[in-house]
Amino acid sequence: MARWIEKQRNIIDFTLSALLRRKGKNISLLVVYTIVVFTLASAIFFTHAMKEEASLILRGTPEMVVQRLMAGRHELIPPAYGRVISGIRGVTAVEGRLWGYYYDPVVGANYTLMVPRQAPPPEGSIVIGKGLSRQRQVYEGDMLSFRAHDGRPRSFVVQGILSPESELVSADLILISEKGFRDFFGLPRPYVTDLAVSVKNPQELVTIARKISEILPETRPIIRDEMTRTYDAVFDWRGGMVVVLFMTSLLAFAILAWDKASGISAEERREIGILKAIGWETSDVILMKVWEGLVVSLLSFLLGIVFAYFHVFSGSAFLFAQALKGWSTLYPVFRLAPFVGLAQVALLFFLTVVPYTVATMLPSWKSAVVDPDAVMRA
Repeated sequence: MARWIEKQRNIIDFTLSALLRRKGKNISLLVVYTIVVFTLASAIFFTHAMKEEASLILRGTPEMVVQRLMAGRHELIPPAYGRVISGIRGVTAVEGRLWGYYYDPVVGANYTLMVPRQAPPPEGSIVIGKGLSRQRQVYEGDMLSFRAHDGRPRSFVVQGILSPESELVSADLILISEKGFRDFFGLPRPYVTDLAVSVKNPQELVTIARKISEILPETRPIIRDEMTRTYDAVFDWRGGMVVVLFMTSLLAFAILAWDKASGISAEERREIGILKAIGWETSDVILMKVWEGLVVSLLSFLLGIVFAYFHVFSGSAFLFAQALKGWSTLYPVFRLAPFVGLAQVALLFFLTVVPYTVATMLPSWKSAVVDPDAVMRA
């Protein structure tokens, strides 16, 4: 046992000395490798964290939203639809919602105006999102004017600024009273934008949605799970787009791994021949090369993971945040809560560490099984 431990210590010592002898090559390899891991990890961490944030936010949304369609477009819905839906067995509540979009030519951005269900602002007042406040340089107590549907301006007092913690969804949000909303958009009093439906048993959501479509064929029921899947698909697409943008670094890594698999340098072959001549076995040589590959790959993996973690969760993924957040004039400024799952780390490990480690073993095995004299003469 002591002899085996001594042999392993010698292998590790020789591995470290070999890495130091070729430090220039290994440092450049470490840098490229770390960039590859950093890029992939940043995209995966950001995408996963955004999906988790979206799922947490959507938990507060209605279980089902019913919209009315006309010519394939979203149309205002009369209150009579709500009474019909309330009569369906399993429906516990139907509530009309008021919300709409307004384009502000001053900053070239679209705002979302909404009447909150609880504690709406007083008449003539609004509550705005942090992004809007930052873009228009307006704060609590200031006046803010918009051109209404009839072309005349409407002035509102900014009663408050929404919390920065909610900026992911409230950067462009304006909360307004029902009377102010209807006056601003010229919306007739009985009509609402859509209906929020609550059900007694969440397992019956699909069944109730099907009944609503049968009774009111011009409507479109949207279940909360469908919204979550839509957000997941959007963030997956954006994460893939970032990987494509950084495909050059992935290509460099692929070339590097191919170069490792295709052969080793003459210096390394002579080194293997000397080791075989002094009594090293083939398994010892392969183990040394595995250790050599593991040192580089694991160090690059850890550095890439750490840099990506701070880049995404402390730096808000500033290098490619616009590509991942999507096109907008009012970009939200927020810090994502750290959501890093074991599945994401394992995926990164098998995509980066395993291929490179295997690539270092193949040429070493080819050289280790050859006669030492032949290797050194090559």
